[in-house]
Amino acid sequence: MNAAEIFELETIRFIEPSFADITDSRFNALLAGKDANEGRLLLDEAEEPLAIAFQGPEGWIAGSFLCRTPSVVLIDLFESVNGEIFQENRAVFAAAAREYFSTILTSEVPPAIEDLNPVRRGILGELIENTWGSGRGETCVDCCCGSGVGSLVLRDLGYAPLSYDNDASLLSRGLHAGRLLPEETMCLDATIASRYIDPVPMGIGIMLGEINSFSQDMWETIVQELFAATKESLITVGTEPEARLIATWGEEMGHAVTVRENPADPIYDLWVCESHR
Repeated sequence: MNAAEIFELETIRFIEPSFADITDSRFNALLAGKDANEGRLLLDEAEEPLAIAFQGPEGWIAGSFLCRTPSVVLIDLFESVNGEIFQENRAVFAAAAREYFSTILTSEVPPAIEDLNPVRRGILGELIENTWGSGRGETCVDCCCGSGVGSLVLRDLGYAPLSYDNDASLLSRGLHAGRLLPEETMCLDATIASRYIDPVPMGIGIMLGEINSFSQDMWETIVQELFAATKESLITVGTEPEARLIATWGEEMGHAVTVRENPADPIYDLWVCESHR
């Protein structure tokens, strides 16, 4: 179900230009400044606001409350036009919002050059299956997913990926190739991922790095965000020093982290960090 269908409309657009902008409360004011003659408020299963939409000269325009709260001015505007109230499961609307912005990204951002070595799907699948076994629909975030090989493998194994990266061209490549699915994919800054995703059971970070003296602070924040959002994580890197750094970061957060070598893939995923809390 897409966003327009949830609001029982033929078409709708969001006031936010990208998924990353849905945390920004400035878009409340922008939406409240639009001329409106009709409104629709969407609540979740707990009757908390999910989104609001207004019809005006530009058609139906919506604002998302997945990662922010509505302003008093927006609610007052809704009441002034005698708006209607709708209800939907939060997970359903979140998937629709991701689909909406992913579809825009795919249409506007040229895909990066194909970067997938075909044999990697099997090697990575074996690594994840040997670590966790097959899934039963559990949500697993794919941190810094790139063009989506990790998400593809998670889906192969029965997990439900929730994929994010800040490289729009790589995401576009993965979406065009079908390794990433629009309803599962977010273009956002991984150093602030917790602003966008709720805690989930599991997470992967496939071939993170290169972690060096210039990028170490950034990668530490990215890894900490992944650890904070998951009970179990599986991270791969190219060198042992990178893996030991990741283990230190996890242990500082109270996670138990094991480091092991993965000779099955000496290029991409040579060192593996497994964490749980």
